[in-house]
Amino acid sequence: MALKRMDNVGIVVDDLDSTVDFFRELGLELEGRATIEGEWAGRVTGLRDQHVEIAMMRTPDGHSRLELSRFIKPPVIADHRNAPVNALGYLRIMFAVDDIDDTLERLRKRGAELVGEVVRYKDAYRLCYIRGPEGLLIGLAQELS
Repeated sequence: MALKRMDNVGIVVDDLDSTVDFFRELGLELEGRATIEGEWAGRVTGLRDQHVEIAMMRTPDGHSRLELSRFIKPPVIADHRNAPVNALGYLRIMFAVDDIDDTLERLRKRGAELVGEVVRYKDAYRLCYIRGPEGLLIGLAQELS
């Protein structure tokens, strides 16, 4: 049996509304919101009695999704949002953008902060990392023609 696709990347957040707004500003579309709870959900995650609010965001090309989750029950037990880029585990999500300067300007209005600087990689890309809502590490890449 062959792998069909990567369905989504999941990120746990504390403020679902502002995180959805941030990713909308970046260009993702809100596909839907739902509350996930019940015995079946707890069996999947191993958390037993859980109550989670989710928002599914879709990239404009329709090929990738980002699942944002806010746990109501059980409470969040760990926080690695401020880990440096060389930390083990979740690192960052990279998005391809048309204009990195315009994207940065728009996202700064929603609290994004540049981690280092915008750099040019050969004649191929302009790249940067930002900290988005709740300290999430996000990469931006602008392909150069």
